Amino acid sequence: MSEQALRLSPPKRPERTVRLDAVGAIGDAARPLSLFERLSENTFVRRLVILVVLGAIWQAYATWVANPLLFPTLTETLTALWEAVTRGPLIERTLTSIQVLLMGYGIGLALAAVFTTLAVSTRVGTDLLSTLTSMFNPLPAIALLPLALLWFGLGYKSLVFVIIHSVLWAVALNTHSGFTSVSPTLRMAGQNIGLRGLSYVAFLLVPAAFPSILTGLKIGWAFAWRTLIAAELVFGVSSRSGGLGWFIFENRNQLETASVFAGLFTVIIIGLVVESVIFRGIENATVRRWGMQS
Repeated sequence: MSEQALRLSPPKRPERTVRLDAVGAIGDAARPLSLFERLSENTFVRRLVILVVLGAIWQAYATWVANPLLFPTLTETLTALWEAVTRGPLIERTLTSIQVLLMGYGIGLALAAVFTTLAVSTRVGTDLLSTLTSMFNPLPAIALLPLALLWFGLGYKSLVFVIIHSVLWAVALNTHSGFTSVSPTLRMAGQNIGLRGLSYVAFLLVPAAFPSILTGLKIGWAFAWRTLIAAELVFGVSSRSGGLGWFIFENRNQLETASVFAGLFTVIIIGLVVESVIFRGIENATVRRWGMQS
């Protein structure tokens, strides 16, 4: 090679030698994670840290206010919660609320399944669901409580009625939206293998639209829980015993603010358990396992 060609050719890259004992120090992907990195990757630990920080802020602010009648400290609230659980009626009131909630939630899900099945099967069903959803979905469930009291009286039936209203339209709307988002190719594939009617809905549309269905179930649960507590705060007594909302209302009348916070704390705990345990377990066993969500 001529001297001119050597000058025009790119320079050779210098050789780079790495000692084997230094591999872990330059970013080896196989290096063991530190304790902090392992904890930071754990969702439960991150959420627990958030709760601890919020609890510390609560305790500090309540101590600064120094008025238990207006804002009790976290320790006072936990003490009232423990007494209400061990000596008071909190467990019984909570079970009463959950029983009524499950009854209304189950009936609401059954009705939503009927409406959405009709909507995906017939054009009349689609028009019916669209019209009813537009009419009743914006209507707050608690606004129907006076009519429920007039029709069913003071009892669990009135609570179940307003819970059904809060669950039905949210679940039906999300389920129908999920059904309509299923690709035409997948629909034709199901029809080609002979899926018709209920089998078409159960074995093709439901698995394909399950992320939207699960979202509707979460929204329906949240609406039902809020509606139940609000309704119990209004008239309270159901099935010869008050629910969790009535427990909050009674303690508010007696100026037991720590017990009021204990009741609210119970509402929050139940919401966290349902969201983090039940719905998260369903999500991990279905949509995440199927690769529909990361």
